[in-house]
Amino acid sequence: MTTGRILAIESSCDETAAAVVTRDLRVLSSVVSSQIALHESFGGVVPEIAGRAHLEVMEPVIEAALREAGGSITEPGVDAVAVTAGPGLIGSLLVGLSSAKALCLAWGLPLLAVNHMEGHLFAAQLEVPDLAFPAVTLLVSGGHTEFIEVRGPGQYRLLGATIDDAAGEAYDKVARYLGLGYPGGPALDRLAQLGNPKAISLPRAMKNEGLDVSFSGLKSAVIRAVDGDPSLAIEDIAASFQAAAVDVLVIKAMRAVDLVGARTLVLGGGVAANSELRRRCAEEAHAAGIACALPSMAMCTDNAAMIGAAGWHQFLSVGPSSLRMAANPSWQLDMERDA
Repeated sequence: MTTGRILAIESSCDETAAAVVTRDLRVLSSVVSSQIALHESFGGVVPEIAGRAHLEVMEPVIEAALREAGGSITEPGVDAVAVTAGPGLIGSLLVGLSSAKALCLAWGLPLLAVNHMEGHLFAAQLEVPDLAFPAVTLLVSGGHTEFIEVRGPGQYRLLGATIDDAAGEAYDKVARYLGLGYPGGPALDRLAQLGNPKAISLPRAMKNEGLDVSFSGLKSAVIRAVDGDPSLAIEDIAASFQAAAVDVLVIKAMRAVDLVGARTLVLGGGVAANSELRRRCAEEAHAAGIACALPSMAMCTDNAAMIGAAGWHQFLSVGPSSLRMAANPSWQLDMERDA
């Protein structure tokens, strides 16, 4: 007897998460345990600390997710277990994958090994079930900046990507340079809202060239500007950097929309929580007469509900994974590439 439910587990970096998601992509529970306090003093995620922290909280997080959905460890009430198998930190991935395999063996259920980035592509569909395809997803996080054509679940084409730093990485590096602490991206976003985005002239690299992006030069330009004028207000530095970064992302996103004739512009990944990026994407999509799917803040950051949504697609279209599946810290999402 099937229940139409999947237990999903996510532990690719510094969030330990579990969720129960139904076949029609309703989220019955979503529990996330953050490690920000553990890594804050180091200015970034320490892989060994992250792995140990996952070990400590994985069981109670899973139990909490099952309980919230009306189940338990002894009576889970699910049809399968989905888990992030990559990309991510190898130690963190192993904790989640080992836990999922153990549960599958104990409960006699199939395993669904999910690519973390595909989870981000499904995040918006959890809240916009009637999302219109084709869509262009701007996937922006600490490690990824990609423009992806999504023709439907499992049908992806890579249109463009960063050639160096990801947008989130540039945010974190500039925030660290400005002494804003960890995590730097949200702190810089808050500060930027108080500053003048035109205070400093900063480059928009590759703005008129294709769909690839580059942010390493922007980061360097900020450092040169501050070194050249130490009297610059920190709010203005943050606002000018954010304006330059968002300009490039939005210009390229809308170019991708025009290229594929997209009906929806979708944001995904941690940087999708950025206030200016959300505002500009919604504004440009409205002007172009297309929909804009902005995931809630909870769905921007790493969570297990999005892994459950991707897991359902795999369960119904591809089938289960082997219990011998290994964690893959550099797992690339299977996508077509433009020539």
